[in-house]
Amino acid sequence: MVMSSVTSAATFVTTLSGPAENPPNASPGTGSSTVVLDTAAHTLAVSVVFSGLSSPTTASHIHCCAAPPATAIVATTTPTFPGFPLGVTSGTYNVVLDTTQASSWNPAFITANGGTPLTAEATLAAGMAAGQAYLNVHTVAIPAGEIRGFLVAQAAASTNIPTLSEGVLVALALLLALSAFAVIRRRNG
Repeated sequence: MVMSSVTSAATFVTTLSGPAENPPNASPGTGSSTVVLDTAAHTLAVSVVFSGLSSPTTASHIHCCAAPPATAIVATTTPTFPGFPLGVTSGTYNVVLDTTQASSWNPAFITANGGTPLTAEATLAAGMAAGQAYLNVHTVAIPAGEIRGFLVAQAAASTNIPTLSEGVLVALALLLALSAFAVIRRRNG
C-alpha cells in the first residue's frame, strides 16, 4: 500500500451519515467534522457536530488506515475522544490532542505502527492524506457505529495574487494615455 505524507498542518473534512457506515444503516443522524493534523506542532484538532441520532452516543474516534468502504482499527483514544458528549443524540465537540502523548492514541494503534506516538502520528498523517481514515460516532442502538465519514483533504486557500501579463499592462497604459489625451483635448478644444 502506497501512502503519501502530510507536511506540517493539513485540514481534513467529512460529512457523517449512516449510509457511509460499514455496514451501511438507515440512521436519520447526520454530522460533519473538521480535523487539522499539524505534524510540526504535533497536534490533532478535532471538531465534530452531529444531530438526529437514533439513540444516545457511546463513543467517537478516528479509525485508520483502510480504503473506503472498509473498516480499520481505532487510531485515536479509546473508547472515545476525551470529553466527547456521551448519552446524547445531538451535540458539538472540539478538542486538541497532543500527538506526542501516548494518551492521545489507541495503544494497539501505536503498537501496530512503530511503537511510539510519533510513528502513530506519521501513520495517521499518511492514512489521512491517502483518504484512508474516517471519523465515526457510535450509539446504543448501533454500537458498531451509527454515522461516519472518510476524511478528505480540504484544499488550501490560494494566497497567490493574480498578475497581469506584460502585454495587458502595455494595453492598459495605452488606454490610460489615450483617455488622458481625450480629456485634455476636450478641455482645450
